[in-house]
Formats: sequence, structure tokens, C-alpha cells
Amino acid sequence: MKFVLLYILVTSAVGFVMMGMDKRKARKNQYRTSEKTLWIVAIIGGAIGSFLGMNYFRHKTKHASFKWGLPFLAIVQIVIFGYILFNL
Repeated sequence: MKFVLLYILVTSAVGFVMMGMDKRKARKNQYRTSEKTLWIVAIIGGAIGSFLGMNYFRHKTKHASFKWGLPFLAIVQIVIFGYILFNL
């Protein structure tokens, strides 16, 4: 159970930080993190942090796939992780 919580925290933190780093790179016209990479981090468990980072840094908010996909994925992950935590 501790592993699941640690996993959620770490992947969410990575997703949050990646959104911030990509936003900074976008402002400086530097080489960017691919959307595929951002999605992979979100899919493997970082959707909550990625969603929070998207809103905090106001990054990728005009992209429909991120605007609607990340909140949906975050809800799905909350339900899955909640089920795992309360049934173990």
C-alpha cells in the first residue's frame, strides 16, 4: 500500500515538473519536451500531477487533447488508485 502511494506521488511530481520545464522552454524558444513524452508520464500514473501542472503553469491548456484528456485520465487514475488502496 505504501508503494502505491509513493508511486502516485513520484509520477505526479514528475508530471508536474515536466509541465513547468516545458513551459519554461517554450518561453525561451528552446528544444521542447514532446507531447508523446508528456502523455507517457501521465498514462503511467502521473496524470494528477500533469493536470495540476497544466493548470498551474497554464501550459497546453489550448490543446483539446490535454484540456479534456488529462482531467479524464486523472479521474480514472484516482478511481483505480482508490480501489487499489481501499481493497488491499
